[in-house]
Amino acid sequence: MSVDLVAFDLDGTLVGRDSQISARVRACVAAMLAQGTASCIVTGRMFRAAAPFVRELGLRAPTICYQGAWIVDTESERRLFDRPIAPELVREILDEFTAEGPHLQLYADDRYYCERNNRFAALYASLAGIAPIVGPIRERFANRSATKAVIVSDPDIAAQVELRARRRFGDRLYITRSYPEFVEMLDPTVDKGSALQFVAQGLGIPMERVLAIGDSWNDLPIIERAGIGVAMGNAPVEVRERADAVVGAVDEDGVCDALERFVLR
Repeated sequence: MSVDLVAFDLDGTLVGRDSQISARVRACVAAMLAQGTASCIVTGRMFRAAAPFVRELGLRAPTICYQGAWIVDTESERRLFDRPIAPELVREILDEFTAEGPHLQLYADDRYYCERNNRFAALYASLAGIAPIVGPIRERFANRSATKAVIVSDPDIAAQVELRARRRFGDRLYITRSYPEFVEMLDPTVDKGSALQFVAQGLGIPMERVLAIGDSWNDLPIIERAGIGVAMGNAPVEVRERADAVVGAVDEDGVCDALERFVLR
């Protein structure tokens, strides 16, 4: 069965920590598009942080951002889907994680906010290419929804934060990890897999004709829901074990391995 839609995670899949797409990967994606296969980005990033890569690759299918909380028409930049965290849950997140707790970032209107410009804020900004708005966030989000909340910390602390968040919020939030340093919290109906199904249906493509490529825990919903789920070689072992295929790491252009094996004719 042919592949009609390819869904790429961004960080750790198309780009490494240098935030660059290699020349070989650009060429493979161009060959895929030239044969008529549709493609989309499925990322935890803000739209503003993902859009430069979408334009660089010439992708036209809707862009999935914020782990699926936003789906954006790539050409008009109109939101096709927008599912934020409810204000009452945002207040609970603030109660749990502000004060002297771990570094918290809240997102709204494709901007992000934090209270301290520390090394964790600098780490995130270096990866996203977008600086935060720094200042008191409790007042700003007192009665406001948020697209997502992210805790940034050292990896061992992040694992503890994830457990703490799951104990506090249970199934009232979708909680996932994108990098070892990041714990992300979103509306409980949101994940990359549901968003990818929304996009595929809009394009008239059944999920069995979708190939999805990712490298982290937050990519499991697309890896498991797509007809062919591919894990990068740099993915954690529990992600690789649940994929249909494993390819090279991001610095080995593993995306090209997947496209050459399953898509390019």
